[in-house]
Amino acid sequence: MIPELRGRFNQGFSPEGYASLLRLLEQRCGARVGFRIAETPIFVPLTLLEEMAVTGAELTHSQMSNPVYLAAARRAIPADFRVAAETSHPNFLTADFGLILTAAGELVPRLVEIQAFPSVYGYQDELCSAYRDAFGLPQGLGSFLGGLTEASYWDMLARTVLGGHDPENVVLTEVDPLSQKTRPDFEVTARRLGIAVVDIRSLEAIHNKLHYRNGAGKLVPIHRIYNRAIADELIARQIRLPFDLTQAWDVEWAGHPNWYFLISKFSIPWLSNARAILRPPGSRSVVPPAVFLNDFLEGDGRGELEKAGVPLPQDSGSGAGRDNIYSELLLKPLFSFAGKGIEFDPTQAQLEAIPAGQRADFLLQQRMRFEPTIETPHGLTQAEIRILYLWPDEGSLTPALSLVRLGRGKMMGVDHNKNQEWVGASAAFYPKEQTQYPSS
Repeated sequence: MIPELRGRFNQGFSPEGYASLLRLLEQRCGARVGFRIAETPIFVPLTLLEEMAVTGAELTHSQMSNPVYLAAARRAIPADFRVAAETSHPNFLTADFGLILTAAGELVPRLVEIQAFPSVYGYQDELCSAYRDAFGLPQGLGSFLGGLTEASYWDMLARTVLGGHDPENVVLTEVDPLSQKTRPDFEVTARRLGIAVVDIRSLEAIHNKLHYRNGAGKLVPIHRIYNRAIADELIARQIRLPFDLTQAWDVEWAGHPNWYFLISKFSIPWLSNARAILRPPGSRSVVPPAVFLNDFLEGDGRGELEKAGVPLPQDSGSGAGRDNIYSELLLKPLFSFAGKGIEFDPTQAQLEAIPAGQRADFLLQQRMRFEPTIETPHGLTQAEIRILYLWPDEGSLTPALSLVRLGRGKMMGVDHNKNQEWVGASAAFYPKEQTQYPSS
């Protein structure tokens, strides 16, 4: 989207530079990266990233100030995952945006989803650094948001994760962390913050405190947990933890688990229809129309989508409607990660096959067709941009860094663009002096 930078990078690209990128990443992360890294970063105006960052923050605050929404979202938390001592705000937030072309020919961001859960904060900084060094990117390019520098970014991340506690008493928890694709991020975070990475299934409960065993086998009390264990994985794998999540333990959470549910895909229908807190008059909505599946099949959800301009096939009433294909809709499970369970072109029969008692756990969202904007040797490529926010206990919600996924498939996740080149996990850079590089 910044032609001069795009052309300069493509012209100077070499396979040797890409090999250097991968080598630097593995060295600096201390672990093999198990997902595809894109050959290129993207170059975008800072104003575009700031627009997304402001929008994600506005949407988050609108949800948190809506007691009716919060009460409904809290009821949707599975009983076994209603964790005690809920904090007043999440410590981590991510907002994903795609770029679409409007009927007027304007390239604009649209929200894909928003999630109050940590992302790869440590790894992403290393990826930006590796791109700089492997390809000799200009010094005048920035990557941090919110006025942060590398030093202040890590200071804020440390304050958010540690919460003022001794690193020895703070742990990063995940299920089988050494086998997760996000292990490079765990390794970077552990090294930079001085905390241990432990399997959440290995925690030991004594009275009202949780403990872990350090490398020497010593039992160490935990004062704060940087939780990276995803609830839907625990549910899907039927993992029983050695402690009751719902009990009031004497421990703090860096990223209280309840926020994973409270700010999630569950919010999309609330943000996109009449129940949402209204945006300023004349402002375009960045949230694609969406309804809960139970409302679509049993309530007024179909009418809401049609009113929002989503084209839907008509049911003839003869039973043939079960063959209807909703090519303009995506079926999404509410609480899933990395695009798991998303269905393109769902049929009426597929929708009705979901048991009535589970339909409230799915949404139907208007399908967005991302505009290919990134010129590569393999043709134009689409970008999905994630804004990573930090929110320390005694601080404010701050956009800190961005993460990019490049793809040419239906979905943007790294698992959905295999056997392709110039796609995968990437990063965004912007010119610090906007006047130097005119954008297209």
